Amino acid sequence: MITATNLTKTYNGNTVLNIAQLDIVSGENFGLVGNNGAGKTTFFSLLLDLISPTTGNVFNNEVTVSQSEDWKTWTSSFIDESFLIGFLTPEEYFYFIGELRNRNKADIDNFLTRFSDFFNGEILGRNKYLRDLSKGNQKKAGIVAALIGDPEVVILDEPFANLDPTTQIRLKKLMKELSQTTGTTVLISSHDLIHVTEVCDRIVVLDKGEVVKDMRTSEATLNELEEYFSREIAEG
Repeated sequence: MITATNLTKTYNGNTVLNIAQLDIVSGENFGLVGNNGAGKTTFFSLLLDLISPTTGNVFNNEVTVSQSEDWKTWTSSFIDESFLIGFLTPEEYFYFIGELRNRNKADIDNFLTRFSDFFNGEILGRNKYLRDLSKGNQKKAGIVAALIGDPEVVILDEPFANLDPTTQIRLKKLMKELSQTTGTTVLISSHDLIHVTEVCDRIVVLDKGEVVKDMRTSEATLNELEEYFSREIAEG
């Protein structure tokens, strides 16, 4: 579904990402982990054509991301609150995204009923602008908006941050259901090793912009990740 080849990003002579080859298959829950500065957000930004690669390409369903916008019809994302439109209410924002995804108001109203537990009465009908919501509630709105229109690929940067424990549990359930019931390819980055191992079929570890581990998730994965980052502490 997604392929990166000879992908690098350099700023002022400093290479922050260097991936020779990475393939993410359709329907996979893919996790990206690494310390701050590892290149996670840079990689996602390249996948979304928010920045240009220094070398190489990203292909989304065989479409070159930097050369065509066709991939946007089946791809959605939520990276941070800058993706929101702060002067809209959540309802207005959902309707706006719905229009972009060829969904009418009734479609969106019906879609939102699926997320009543996830919203927990804190998003809809509150007559608040998105900019006035808490960070956690902004994230809830952004994640749900990213699911409008049945995208084939969903990219989420640190989706568990700022969410309370109950919402984290609901989000993990939602992510698992997406891949199992619709075949959606879900890409997430996270600092939380427990969450990412519970949700993802496959996990890639980035260190200083390079892939240092690429593993299928198993019962041993969490221990392996903890051991890796513990060595980082000892060696540091």
